[in-house]
Amino acid sequence: MEIIPGRGVDLVKIGDRRSHVEERIGPPYHGPGGERAVYDTTPMMVITYAADSPDSTVELVEMKYSGEGGDAEAQLDGIQLTHRFLDDVVADLHARGYTSTPSDIGHDFHAGFSVWSRHSLWAPDIDPAADEDDERAVAEGVSVAPYAYFCG
Repeated sequence: MEIIPGRGVDLVKIGDRRSHVEERIGPPYHGPGGERAVYDTTPMMVITYAADSPDSTVELVEMKYSGEGGDAEAQLDGIQLTHRFLDDVVADLHARGYTSTPSDIGHDFHAGFSVWSRHSLWAPDIDPAADEDDERAVAEGVSVAPYAYFCG
């Protein structure tokens, strides 16, 4: 699924109303009515809504790795963003001119997205030749929102 930096993805954009999101992709399978809701999409989407009303708006769109590769992972400009080594993803994005600042779990890109790892995957999960002591982080997710969201 292709991300739109600072805006979301084709199915869900920052500022969309919850009711419109659920008309397009269906109800969440976890977190209905809460500030965070998990949707059964490929890759899986977690949407954070503003807590200002029952029909609140989208503040953040997150996509988790699917482990399937290709179009089943989050993408940007032909770069697979999830289920790869985080350093490789960041290097590919920097080579395309995207700039970022490091965060405690990944990199926040000035264009309006973050690529991150919670270290629930390890190198052998994506590279069978990697040994068990390989400490390279695996990009497990992408968050999309205006850059200011990540700075606050």
